[in-house]
Amino acid sequence: MRTDRGWRRFYALGWLASAMAATVAFVQWQGYVREVEARAGEAERTREEAARRRAVEERLRIARELHDSLTHSISVIKVQAGVASHLATKRGEEVSPALHAIQEASAEASRELRDTLSALREDDRPSGGLDRLPHLVERARDAGLAVDLTVAGTPVPLPAEVDAAAFRIVQESLTNVRRHAGPVPVTVHVDHRPGGLVVQVDNDGPLLRGAPVPGLGLIGMRERVTALGGRLRAEPRATGGFGVRAELPGGAS
Repeated sequence: MRTDRGWRRFYALGWLASAMAATVAFVQWQGYVREVEARAGEAERTREEAARRRAVEERLRIARELHDSLTHSISVIKVQAGVASHLATKRGEEVSPALHAIQEASAEASRELRDTLSALREDDRPSGGLDRLPHLVERARDAGLAVDLTVAGTPVPLPAEVDAAAFRIVQESLTNVRRHAGPVPVTVHVDHRPGGLVVQVDNDGPLLRGAPVPGLGLIGMRERVTALGGRLRAEPRATGGFGVRAELPGGAS
């Protein structure tokens, strides 16, 4: 009996020692897993910080190049147009509407460039949006486009990226109309909907045969909309002209 009890005690001690060893091993394994996860998280944060740093450096480089290559040229255009306008007035001649348009366009380009450079140097958040739409439409009308602007729904505060994208889509669309279709009627419709925003720009230009080769403007529009999780349709209209429709998230909920 003593022998049996001794063996039982021996087995019990063995099981207890095994359990303690297993517990210690499990705790050590958990510590190792936590350490590995911490190292992985730190590596991921390091990569993200490095990526953000590279992005900032790239934005600064682009800002410098834009400033060096465009600011001076736009300023020269603006000054030359102003001088020509002044000389024409001094000689008692009527200033050409095209000269006025050049002055206004160069002034607007300077403001746009300053905004872009500021955004590139300080932050990647866009500035301005649909609040600038009436001014944009007026400029397009001064340039000869018969633009009809309508806004439907109840406007609500939009995410800055969506607000800026909507404005840029209208801006690029009107630019394309002036460039490719000329002074034709254009309708701009902004529809605030629950959960989203729809921007539609249609022009009554000539009937187009086949889809045009997308330029940088259309490519940029599509990239903006896709990055926000929206949808873009840009194609010739069956009745003539061209239509752009962007569906963007982030409206009223």
